[in-house]
Amino acid sequence: MTNIYDAIKNDHDKHREMLTKIKNSNTHDRGKLWRAFYEDVKSHAAAEEETFYSKLISKTWGQDAARHSVHEHQQLDDLMEEINALKLTSDMWMKTFEQLAHDYNHHMDEEENEVFERAKETINEKEIEGFGARFEARKKKERELIDDKREDSLED
Repeated sequence: MTNIYDAIKNDHDKHREMLTKIKNSNTHDRGKLWRAFYEDVKSHAAAEEETFYSKLISKTWGQDAARHSVHEHQQLDDLMEEINALKLTSDMWMKTFEQLAHDYNHHMDEEENEVFERAKETINEKEIEGFGARFEARKKKERELIDDKREDSLED
C-alpha cells in the first residue's frame, strides 16, 4: 500500500511531466493537455488538504506549514482560473502558464524537501497509516466535483 508521502510525490512527478508537455505543446494539443493537468491538480490539492494537511494542522509544528501550503494552493488555483479565462493562442496564456509552472514547481519542491521531512519527524507512522489510500479515494471523489466547485467559486 502506498503511503501518503509516496502518493503525493507520485502525483508531483506526474504534474512535472505534464507541465513540460504543456510548455512544449502546440496550440492544437495544448487544450487537451491543459484540461488533464487542471483536473488532476485541482483534485490533488483538495485531497491533499483534506487528508495530509488536516492531519498536519493537528500538530503544533504543522499548523504554519499547513496554512502556508494551503495558501499556496489558493494562489495556484487563482492562476489556473486566470489561465482558463485566456485564449490558448495568446501570448498571455503562455506567460501566465510559465508563472504557474514556476510557482507550482516551487510549491512541490517545498513540500517534498521541507514539509514532508518535518511531518515525518512530527507525525508518528501509525497515526498516518492508510492516509495514502484515503488520499487516492478523496482525489477520485474531488475529480467528480471540479465543475460544481468551480461554479460555486465563480459565483462568490
